[in-house]
Amino acid sequence: MPDFPKKLIDKLDKRVDENSLRILPSASNLVDFSSNDYLGFSKEIWIGEKAREILRSSDCHNGATGSRLISGNHKLYRTLENRLTNFYNCDGALVFNSGYDANLGFFASVPQRGDFIFYDEYAHASIRDGIQLSNAKSYKFKHNNLADLKTKVELLVRTNHPELVEGELRIENLEIYIVTESVFSMDGDSPDLESLAKFCEENNYHLVVDEAHAGGIFGGGKGLCEEHEIEDVIFARIITFGKAMGCHGAAILGCKKLKEYLVNYARSLIYTTALPPHTIASILAAYDFLNSSEGKDNQQQLLENTAYFKKQLQENNLQNYFIESNSAIQSMEVAGNLTVKNLSEKLSKKGFDVKAILSPTVPEGKERLRFCLHAFNTKDELKEIVQILKQVK
Repeated sequence: MPDFPKKLIDKLDKRVDENSLRILPSASNLVDFSSNDYLGFSKEIWIGEKAREILRSSDCHNGATGSRLISGNHKLYRTLENRLTNFYNCDGALVFNSGYDANLGFFASVPQRGDFIFYDEYAHASIRDGIQLSNAKSYKFKHNNLADLKTKVELLVRTNHPELVEGELRIENLEIYIVTESVFSMDGDSPDLESLAKFCEENNYHLVVDEAHAGGIFGGGKGLCEEHEIEDVIFARIITFGKAMGCHGAAILGCKKLKEYLVNYARSLIYTTALPPHTIASILAAYDFLNSSEGKDNQQQLLENTAYFKKQLQENNLQNYFIESNSAIQSMEVAGNLTVKNLSEKLSKKGFDVKAILSPTVPEGKERLRFCLHAFNTKDELKEIVQILKQVK
């Protein structure tokens, strides 16, 4: 075996020194407060049985056999994408292999040289990685701060285009993309989507919203854009199937022209093997269950569990340690990688799986315990973990 590069060894050693070395966790039987399976769909027997029924009736291969543009665009893709356009009230839907692939494909191909991207400073890594591949100029704005966004749009566009006259921020062929998430993955909080949408609509900017952690939960399962009735003014929505839907994959929702463009230019779609038929069948089955009475019960139970958890925090005087959130993500800031890892380990020894989120995933000093709540968590579990947390914090 050749020697491992010294530069890479040094980088790993630095992670060890900073208590931030990542390792793959082992499966456990701990009470789940860490997964994205918010509605418990990954465990739902009905969904698995329905997926097998869909697969049998589709007469598809087990494998995808190739990329979507070669041989992998099996008939279930059309069924799913038609289903998505109807469910999410949009003109076009394009399925990708993951949320990461969707964001990478979109941001690397859609914004062009000469365009501007303004993104929330807490935007997901997949958004940032896609933006890095773009030829557009990009700038971050303060988290959930519309005033800072407006200031930076005005300043940076004028700085790059001094020929613009006062009160005029549009020039020919200049496009501005505003990027946010409806529920942020690390904090669980949300922006003022209605104000953002109004700002973008008034100025003809393109609003892009990642709905990964809102889909399946809010707006009857359609996300916060539809709950706020602003879906018609959103340029692109990214939805995922690997969280509340309990499956795998993602989709970009928008107009038909956007879908056509992505099919031609999104490299993360063009140059990868398609999702296999059994994955698409699972997604279709999950949407069937989401729209059933049992699925709606799960949505309601998750909302009730979230309210109950927050009530327990208040009763135990812990609410000020947590970032304000009405979502299934409830994060407790605990500064320092070693400190938050130790706290996570204490909860693990008590039987609860709560992950420590370390820097550099979050800013140094903003490390946190992230509690992911689920419809299947019992009231006793929610109450017990808060009481334990009060004792060990």
